[in-house]
Amino acid sequence: MVRPETVLPPHAGLLDDAFDDLGVTLGPDGGTLRVWSAHADAMQLLVFDDVDLDWATETLTMAPTGGGVFEVTTPLLRPGARYAIRVGGPHGPGNTFNPQTLLIEPYSRGLVSGSFGDWRSVVIDGAFDWGASTKPRVPMDRTVIYEGHVKGLTKRHPFIPPALHGTYAGLAHPAMIEHFHSLGITSVELLPVHAFATEPRLLQLGLTNYWGYNSLNFFTPHAAYATAASRAEGPEAVLREFKGMVKLLHEAGLEVILDVVYNHTAEESIGGPRTSLRGIDNRSYYRQTDEGVYIDETGCGNAVNTSTDAAARLVLDSLRYWTNDVQIDGFRFDLAVTLGRDANHSFTPDHPLLQAIRDDEHLAGTKLIAEPWDVGMGGWQTGAFGEGWHEWNDRYRDRVRNFWLSDIDYARRADTAPVGIGGFATRLAGSSNTFSEERGPLASINFVTAHDGFTLRDLVSYDVKHNLGNGEQNRDGADTNRSFNHGAEGRTDDERVLATRRKAMRNLMGTLLLSAGVPMITAGDEMGRTQRGNNNAYCHDSTLTWLSWDLAPWQRDLFAHTQRLLQLRRENPALRPKRFARAGESIPSASVMEWFDERGETMSGERWTDPSHRTLQYLATSTPEEEQLNRILLIVHGNERAIDVTLPTLEPGVSFVSLWSSEEEAPTEHGERFAAGDVLAVAGTSMRLFRVE
Repeated sequence: MVRPETVLPPHAGLLDDAFDDLGVTLGPDGGTLRVWSAHADAMQLLVFDDVDLDWATETLTMAPTGGGVFEVTTPLLRPGARYAIRVGGPHGPGNTFNPQTLLIEPYSRGLVSGSFGDWRSVVIDGAFDWGASTKPRVPMDRTVIYEGHVKGLTKRHPFIPPALHGTYAGLAHPAMIEHFHSLGITSVELLPVHAFATEPRLLQLGLTNYWGYNSLNFFTPHAAYATAASRAEGPEAVLREFKGMVKLLHEAGLEVILDVVYNHTAEESIGGPRTSLRGIDNRSYYRQTDEGVYIDETGCGNAVNTSTDAAARLVLDSLRYWTNDVQIDGFRFDLAVTLGRDANHSFTPDHPLLQAIRDDEHLAGTKLIAEPWDVGMGGWQTGAFGEGWHEWNDRYRDRVRNFWLSDIDYARRADTAPVGIGGFATRLAGSSNTFSEERGPLASINFVTAHDGFTLRDLVSYDVKHNLGNGEQNRDGADTNRSFNHGAEGRTDDERVLATRRKAMRNLMGTLLLSAGVPMITAGDEMGRTQRGNNNAYCHDSTLTWLSWDLAPWQRDLFAHTQRLLQLRRENPALRPKRFARAGESIPSASVMEWFDERGETMSGERWTDPSHRTLQYLATSTPEEEQLNRILLIVHGNERAIDVTLPTLEPGVSFVSLWSSEEEAPTEHGERFAAGDVLAVAGTSMRLFRVE
């Protein structure tokens, strides 16, 4: 009898037991440190004085144990111990060993900075009482993501104690939880909180890396976001404060999603800082040619080489740690295409790491969100990730901005818009031309703005970027923003311009929150935050980037509109289908969509593409699976001339109950009923929503 060959999954290599238990494991005899390096020939552990981080009290030789792992067990590795490693190896292309360099151990759970700006790893116990706190497990169709910065969210909040401003503890303060609940979001997505460093170039300019996309280590929370009391107590207290934040947010029913940067590190290009992976095994951890020249797929100087099992396992282990030990609910993967590049540096959705992340039992139920691009060859991959993944939908962003902004700008000059409404309608209905039927509309993370780019207010207030304060002569940041200043660049006292801008913001927010897919709001957009035209404010830790809670009346009105829209999204399942509908079939939890023109007639083929006809009525009917039957009608009018719209004729007795209008400065109660065939006067560039009963 011939036994069939065992077929291993493509990610079997990165699950090899040689990579198990890397880092420090505490036991009865102290701690065991295991570090992997395929090319090193010697490794040492240095333990430092608790106070004088430049005084190495002990130096221990680590023994090779096979599979590229070096190991040492010592009672010196107790909770709170400060340590570093030194690694020696051969010279040659791709190798950058220096046995005198003190290095961060990659699996460190804590870090402290030495007097010369270098780093020491810290042994962490990690004990924490989670009590009855559990993950909210918000279904994707009900998920509303709120992207924000730990410091920026709370630094200026008047009802948060000053000692908690800009901290993990401040983020979980009752004042912030009340804001999240009042707004109606379900999931807070935090810009990077892995320990990070500011690039030397920025320090020379007197600037700082505010966003945090410059990771030192994938396991340690950024200490600067902890309270002064926690920082003084040490890394154990910093981690405890972080976990306390997660616990309190979970108890409030709010999820915590982390923006994670695994595609590159703070070591930059060759010649940059040597802090960890470069000194441990440069050849294995970074993408490079045979001659040792870095292949930079990220624009940040290096790219982590996840085609090697060790680098892929480092990422997977970090995700497991944050998911289970820290109880994180999901991850947004910065430049995720880099993580999915193979040994030939080409992207494949079947990459072993991407499959391992999706299939790993330790990550079950975790939200996985890809930023589906990088700056390498073939780097734009929106729609190409596999089942189980959700993606930032830049095509949605661009089409929505075009429709409400740059198309209107064009129409003012040419007396007609450049395109019709068809492409906009496709995005409104879930981007079925981008995501497969198997993945459905919830694969799309819809957004109009993000941390990177104009805020919502700046999007309607500036035609061009204003980035001189970044120290790069306005060369940085995107040049194509699809924005429109509506007649004046930046600040203006022209009330006509200001009113038009406010309505444009309502249209953009309305589109985002009434579209099929998963919406993501950028923190502060609900209150009309401005960065004064800076579309790349990554290097400003100041009032430019911190949220202001001192709101003008129009800002409170915008907040009220956002609240109302999120309430309507919750109450109307037709707005949040889980699956794409198919003609002639009943697909559970899909929304059957019908399209009418301004005359109440079924949209004809030519009307979809005719730039002079940018008005549609979108009827969505849910296919009940877990909720009651629901129908909505959304009127979208995409030019600046007012128009009369005739409501469509459906079955006898149907009425249309008014729910929301972007024409209003402040949302009203609505509730007016209209009959089929009624004619409504619709203002230029506006939206109206009805429930069909």
